[in-house]
Parts: sequence; structure tokens; C-alpha cells
Amino acid sequence: MAEKKQTVPFQGTKEQEAALKKVIADLQDDRGKLMPILQKAQDIYGYLPMEVQKMISDETGIPLEKIYGVATFYSQFSLSPKGRYRISVCLGTACYVKGSGDIYNALMEKLGIVGGECTPDGKFSLDACRCVGACGLAPVMMINDEVYGRLTVDDLDDILAKYE
Repeated sequence: MAEKKQTVPFQGTKEQEAALKKVIADLQDDRGKLMPILQKAQDIYGYLPMEVQKMISDETGIPLEKIYGVATFYSQFSLSPKGRYRISVCLGTACYVKGSGDIYNALMEKLGIVGGECTPDGKFSLDACRCVGACGLAPVMMINDEVYGRLTVDDLDDILAKYE
């Protein structure tokens, strides 16, 4: 499958921008302000798109390159939006040997996105994870907090239909 990135346009609101500016103003004098600002920005927007990173840079004077470096270094931060339904496929050893790689590939094809992306309508995002602690149900995926186990590729259409 081609690795063409889907792009979801940034849709920040004036309210979100005002909330971010207040967070920055409240933390402006703190020495280690960047991490808490990024954490709160992600809470406000759900992710850290370049537009938000630029706002943080403009408001704090911290170079955009440094902000981007921190945002990409720590796994707690996401540069892509997450869908209303966050699909996470376990690619840990037990799940992988039982076929979770096929599940993951089929979901990329069905949703038209690659891992780490969100569908253009904002409904689904897809990620891989290492273990959800349900090895006895391998292969496993989660949609938000719902666990689906003993999956086959043939199960996916019925599962996705529940979220349509």
C-alpha cells in the first residue's frame, strides 16, 4: 500500500487559542515551561499540529525547532489528530504470531490510512501497540476502551459497522 499521508485540515477555534494563550501566560515565568505547555496544548487540541507549535513558539519565544524536537521525542505527544474512535491493534509477540499484522494491514486498506493517521472525516484513527495484556485472546485490537479478541480479517467489517 502506498504510504501517502492523509491530511486532516487544522480546525482550531478561537476558544482553543484563547485557552492556550492563557496557559502560556500562566506558565511564562516557569523555567521548565515547555513540557507543561505542550501537555496542556495537547489537552486543548487533542494533538500538536504545526499550527499549535507555531503559536507556542510565537508566544514563548522558544524556537519552533526545539518545540518540534520535544514534541516528536516524547511518545505522549501526537502530531496527528486522533479519531472519535481510536483503533489500536496489538502487534506484540502473541498477537503477531496469531495474525495481528494481517488485521493491521486490512484496517489500513479498509480505512484508507496508514498507522498514526486519522480518517479525513475524523471518525477513526489507527495505531499499533505492543501489548494490551489480553494475550489469551490473541490477536487483539481495541477501539477506544472496547477489546476485540480472537480476530480474523473477516470480523473487521462487522466490528467497524458498529461505529458507523
